[in-house]
Amino acid sequence: MLPQPRQLAHCRTGLRKPGPARPQERRAHDRSVSPHVVRRPVGAPVGTSDRAIRAGVGCRDGRRRDPRGIDWPGAPAPAMKIVITSPIFPPDLGGPSTYVPSLASWLAARGHQVTVVAFCSDPAPHGWPFRVVAVPRAWMPLRYLHDFLETFRAARGADVVYVNEHLALHVVLAARLRGVPSVIRTYVDGTWEITHRLGWHDDTIDDYQLKSYDWRIRLLRQLQRTWWGWARRLIVPSRFIQRLVESHGVPPQKIELIHNAYHGPLAYEPTRKQCRARLSLPADRVVLLSICRLMIWKGVDGLIRALARFPASHHLYVAGDGDELQRWTALAAGLQLSDRVHFLGNVPHAEVMAWIRASDMFLLNSNYEGLSHTLLEVMWLGLPAAVSAAGGNVELIEDRVNGRSFVPQDVDVIADAIREMTTDPAAARRYAERSRAKVQAGFAREAIFGRTERLLLEVAGLPAPAAQEPLPGATAAPAH
Repeated sequence: MLPQPRQLAHCRTGLRKPGPARPQERRAHDRSVSPHVVRRPVGAPVGTSDRAIRAGVGCRDGRRRDPRGIDWPGAPAPAMKIVITSPIFPPDLGGPSTYVPSLASWLAARGHQVTVVAFCSDPAPHGWPFRVVAVPRAWMPLRYLHDFLETFRAARGADVVYVNEHLALHVVLAARLRGVPSVIRTYVDGTWEITHRLGWHDDTIDDYQLKSYDWRIRLLRQLQRTWWGWARRLIVPSRFIQRLVESHGVPPQKIELIHNAYHGPLAYEPTRKQCRARLSLPADRVVLLSICRLMIWKGVDGLIRALARFPASHHLYVAGDGDELQRWTALAAGLQLSDRVHFLGNVPHAEVMAWIRASDMFLLNSNYEGLSHTLLEVMWLGLPAAVSAAGGNVELIEDRVNGRSFVPQDVDVIADAIREMTTDPAAARRYAERSRAKVQAGFAREAIFGRTERLLLEVAGLPAPAAQEPLPGATAAPAH
């Protein structure tokens, strides 16, 4: 008996011992291997070739069908088996911790089989409509080895691996060894973040792109170009990240700009008064809110220094955890602000919404942002925002149009923005209304996730549905 096509391919590549062909595979993941075994659609006449079936012809009723017999056009997208990787997962806070569960839930509701492999402080996440494989945090080499092995296991028989990690070599390699195509969502220069955290330099992400460093960083940069090269496509959430990736030599046609989306409810019913009572916040307190990882580039120290210019009625609340907690707590104490600077730690997402509604304004002083999920939530829920003119922030907030924008760590302008938004209700309301309208017009989840689904189908070699118009009549969140 002759080997099946997949067996022949593995004999040639020598990647692993030949095994039986897997009938569930509908196409070759690696263009270098032989064509797959195709399921014959219902109604295809005997003798219709696999090639014709893949082209969607040969059906008795004359209509185009996908390889599993689904009518096309106008039918739902073919179901995929998708593996999504993430560096964080709830209850931990951060962009991927918001994006990945939201996208995975949406894809599962669309009929796709989704497995998420993620670093997670919860050893057994439950209650999600998809499978979650938690990778515990440990010594870094051991942690990434564990992540590689879990991704390799999950990728067996998968259609596509969707990578949401900034250090992606190990997971892209796992997909590559399985012969499964990968898509990387790039929201940061991963080599900059890891080398900054290791103390190898203290440059901003912009300055980092223009400088040369020692052999360690040169090696990491080369590895990053390698895993970007292995991926079929790269998704970027902002024009800032798109320019950054292109500067590393990635061809523009390989890059897909798909913005982040708002992931919360269309309307959040609790009022400001109700949320303040729930959070035990006095009615007369001026609540300044920041939500971020406590990393050096998030600039919470600048917000603390700005707070020192205001009376005791003004308090700063910071939701998130990270490396700088101890240092920034000490800074607040040194400025006699310990009773007015409140570090909340990781806050459940449902409670984050209450904090947004209860606050007077939102502050973000980072020197880098891809495209902030939190800022999208703040804008959607109608809280006026003052943010740094860094990274993707400039694509969301325009100074004195729908908020305030400032050079990172410019304490004078931060203080001026706080003063304006807390003493001029008309300006604060105008900024909030314009921000909400902007997010509703261009960052609705259904349209943006639909684009992601079509890209994953394309990379998986499956027919994608036609692009849909954004959902009409997205409900505005009530102003607070």
